[in-house]
Amino acid sequence: MTFSHQTPAVKAAAGCHVSLSTEKDEFNWEFLFTRSIEFRQETIYFIIVDRFLDGDDRNNPGFNPNLYDLSRHYWGKYWGGDIQGIIDKLDYLKNMGITALWISPLFEQVESLQFDNAPMHGYWTKDFKRINPRFLALGEENSLSKCTALNRLVEKAHSLGIKIILDIVCNHSSPDVSGEKGKLYDDGVLIADFYNDTHNWYYHNPEITDWENEYQLLYYEMAGLATFNESNIEYRNYIKSAIKQWLDIGIDALRIDTVKHMPLWFWQEFLGDLKTHRPDLFAFGEWGFSNPKDGKSPNFANESGMSILDFGLSGAIRECLAKNATGGFHLIQEVFNLDYLYNNATELITFFDNHDMPRFGSLNPDGNALRLAVALIMTCRGIPCIYYGTEQYLHNDTNGGEDPYNRPMMEKWDTDTPIYQDLSKLSKLRKINPAVSLGSQVEKYINNDIYCFLRRYRDFRCLVCINKSYTHQTIQLTNTELMDDEYYCMLTGSSIEVINGNVSNLQLPPQSVFVFSLMGNKVKGKTIVRVQINGISTKLGESIIVTGDCPELGNWDITKGYRLEYINPNTWFGEISFNESAGKAIAYKYALVKGNQEVIRENIAVRRWILAEEGIAKWVDFWNTP
Repeated sequence: MTFSHQTPAVKAAAGCHVSLSTEKDEFNWEFLFTRSIEFRQETIYFIIVDRFLDGDDRNNPGFNPNLYDLSRHYWGKYWGGDIQGIIDKLDYLKNMGITALWISPLFEQVESLQFDNAPMHGYWTKDFKRINPRFLALGEENSLSKCTALNRLVEKAHSLGIKIILDIVCNHSSPDVSGEKGKLYDDGVLIADFYNDTHNWYYHNPEITDWENEYQLLYYEMAGLATFNESNIEYRNYIKSAIKQWLDIGIDALRIDTVKHMPLWFWQEFLGDLKTHRPDLFAFGEWGFSNPKDGKSPNFANESGMSILDFGLSGAIRECLAKNATGGFHLIQEVFNLDYLYNNATELITFFDNHDMPRFGSLNPDGNALRLAVALIMTCRGIPCIYYGTEQYLHNDTNGGEDPYNRPMMEKWDTDTPIYQDLSKLSKLRKINPAVSLGSQVEKYINNDIYCFLRRYRDFRCLVCINKSYTHQTIQLTNTELMDDEYYCMLTGSSIEVINGNVSNLQLPPQSVFVFSLMGNKVKGKTIVRVQINGISTKLGESIIVTGDCPELGNWDITKGYRLEYINPNTWFGEISFNESAGKAIAYKYALVKGNQEVIRENIAVRRWILAEEGIAKWVDFWNTP
């Protein structure tokens, strides 16, 4: 195993310990077994490249001028957004608190129209190893090996502390446009053609008609798109080699399209190979309209090696805050109550609109309601994702805001809007208060119009109170789990006083949100391991201990082991500081300590790990039942 495409500089950027000597690079085993990227503290911003900003209008006509609309009246055509436009607005995003940028697919697309629609969205790929020339400077080489635009974007973003997330699609290439379908290139060399498929790169099945039929979902076509045959090893080698090239440029994470339309084994192999190449890679998939109640999407999130977009929460937020549906905040809490079905509920990507559904503003033009939705996903469990323009209240209500009218051109860059300012403050909160990014979530008060919940981790706390009604409300808040003191809302400056753990006569103005933060002591050490275990059922008063053969884990003395934090009925979590054992190999296992101090150890010899000399690593384990 080698970093076959990574230069020492790329390895160093990824967190590896590397030598810059002329000697042949060796595989960094320490990096493979000890490093992991942490995404739960990020605030994601999703951009449709073509609709964000035209940074260089000289490239607009492109190879086929019929695909570009200067008037911006034809919603299916290109409107001019490009990579330079993103670079130009990175400071705007940084100041808003954005720490990760999800960019719609940059791959080279077919240069033809289908029913007056061009592939401005990026999902009709022609060549996975080339960049769409419409996003580059006029005449710039678009081969990944020669293009510099993406490098410039990644370098500037990283210098501002912004990660780059690439949107990829492995399920399909292009539909029939101008009599051609599924013509696929390897850096300019034709390797597959749906209509001359001599090497079986594609399935040749009808379009999906029954969206509940799993066989059709996996092997039939979506809207006439040429669907790859993932059983073909030539295809798998091609797609993996292509994505590795993008990762080598410095892409930090992947958003993966249409994941439920390919079998689980493919994703396990695909991500397994990519994470050998880049062990710190984070990925999340689009399991369309996933819901914890369906059983299939939680299983996918648990078994695939990637997280998923939380469509279940998105739907509940839209019903509650945009449509004012019966049930109100109970609809949202019902989703959180099922978090135990996921092994990594705190890594689900939370959102309330995107490029495939009407924007929140098209469902409800009330900007105050939108602001509440933003505050909710910025403080609840999961990793928040903001759709471009939300901070500017962007929406177009033609045809109810359905696709493509949910993809308007970005129009304003006002840094004084309430949502822009809220995002800036709440993003900082996610960075400094681990209760918000890593901790458990506990409902403290709920009715149709009011929702108060606590985020907690170690001695950190964050209390969030939301009133979506149009009237002033007064509530009694008990057992806040906050120390007795006066607290100030980081958004409004309003104060509350906690006495004996309670807040009497809490005043909630119409359509208001309060966020109260209590800071604790962060875990410090040469090496910090973020430990998570799933699959164990506990009762009130019971706890999970990590014990092992090193001082930090008590040298197998249960009473001196590390006690984890309860997150939900399926997850215990904690951060362990290693100083004396940093850089060494250790052994460990888990134990359940009952209320009567009876100890039940998991049924496993030992688990082994090589600790890095410094940095952060993650253990994600599953309880072995005695």
